[in-house]
Amino acid sequence: MACRISELVIDCADPEALAVFWSEILGYVELGRDDDGSIEIGPAEAGFGGPQPTLILSPSSDPRRGKLPLHIDVSPTDRDHEAEWERLLALGARPADVGQSGAESWKVLADPEGNEFCLLHRRLPPLGSA
Repeated sequence: MACRISELVIDCADPEALAVFWSEILGYVELGRDDDGSIEIGPAEAGFGGPQPTLILSPSSDPRRGKLPLHIDVSPTDRDHEAEWERLLALGARPADVGQSGAESWKVLADPEGNEFCLLHRRLPPLGSA
């Protein structure tokens, strides 16, 4: 038997704002809230345990910012890379410089709290399509 990633937890100062930000990027919805202020978001049709991991935005008074040992990569599904780049910027992401040359197959951004993530150039089909 093997494991698969079911949740990714992000410590943050403002779970509310990051839940909105990441829900817009990923097409997720709010799945639940815990008494500690954590918000879980995920795919509306599958929720926890579906083919995509959910995200838990967990309140922290000392969240790490910038380059994390683990970061999120996203790929466009329904538009080209440049259109998705513009959409992410409009949602509040900002370009991040981690020393890239410009020849990479990704672009680095930071979410509203400064957590870095990458937008890959390769387009993926939406889940459920061939």
